[in-house]
Amino acid sequence: MKLPINFYKPLAIGAPQPVRELPVRLERMLHFFPPHLDKMRAKLPEIARQVDVVVGNLEDAIPADAKEAARAGFIEAAGKTEFGPTGLWVRINALNSPWVLDDLLQVVGAIGHKLDVIMLPKVEGAWDIHYLDQMLAQLEARHSLTRPILIHAILETAQGVNNIDGIASASPRMHGMSLGPADLAASRGMKTTRVGGGHPFYGVIADAGPDGGERAFFQQDLWHYTIARMVDACMAAGLRAFYGPFGDFQDEAACRAQFRNAFLQGCAGAWSLHPSQITIAKQVFSPDVAEVRFAKRILDAMPDGTGAVMIDGRMQDDATWKQAKVMVDLARLVALKDPEMALQYGL
Repeated sequence: MKLPINFYKPLAIGAPQPVRELPVRLERMLHFFPPHLDKMRAKLPEIARQVDVVVGNLEDAIPADAKEAARAGFIEAAGKTEFGPTGLWVRINALNSPWVLDDLLQVVGAIGHKLDVIMLPKVEGAWDIHYLDQMLAQLEARHSLTRPILIHAILETAQGVNNIDGIASASPRMHGMSLGPADLAASRGMKTTRVGGGHPFYGVIADAGPDGGERAFFQQDLWHYTIARMVDACMAAGLRAFYGPFGDFQDEAACRAQFRNAFLQGCAGAWSLHPSQITIAKQVFSPDVAEVRFAKRILDAMPDGTGAVMIDGRMQDDATWKQAKVMVDLARLVALKDPEMALQYGL
């Protein structure tokens, strides 16, 4: 384990000072693009204007014979694009793959000064974070980077979920975590081929009635436990939690419901793999206008967050003040990027 006295010290001579608090950024959707495809690279500047975070995907969904092209394509496209307030991330290949070393050496060396976050897939424990942490410090020092690149862990194995608290607190580089439902389902031996979302056979049945009629069935959320576990680990460590991919692009209603559940549980955003999901994430992970306006009334009535007041017949105290502040702080971030929403929020 790292001793507390050394936790915030750079791991390499010449590496930048680790961050003590995450940058305040809007991250409602992490939009993935396959950089080995020419037409997708050409669309990158346009996509960057529409989303909060762009993620160059070098791992899953990239064929083995296209790995080098994807890496080179990401470096080329990211180097030529101005991202402004949009975050630039990359999902590298897994640490046990033959491509990961070149991913790190080439990407950090070429565009490390523009890169905000590296997504690390299939994280099993704190040791994976420690390895990447040390490697990034060495590369930052070699290339004279002035700010540290953060790490985002993808939970895709049963062991990773089991070690989630250690992962969350492994390094000051930790940005947050995302649920990786497909690989996690396989790792757990779950009986589903869906990528995220519910399952029609997973649910509870109502008690039998005296007439012996048909009993109602209520579908449940396969991922409720894991998301709650991830949110707790992230929030306890000052990190951000994210819902991962929703694979059925045609079922927008189900995608919206899953994203909304994650938002209500405390997730900051979700992955978007298709343009339609950008709009859904924008709507779902932006707080409701009526709730923001009510939250503002709570903050106005209790400027210092102490005491208790009655608003519309409901008691508000320091606990509800904290809830209101979460809503209004998020609304302010949305308002900075979306003038129309700023008007609706009254900010």
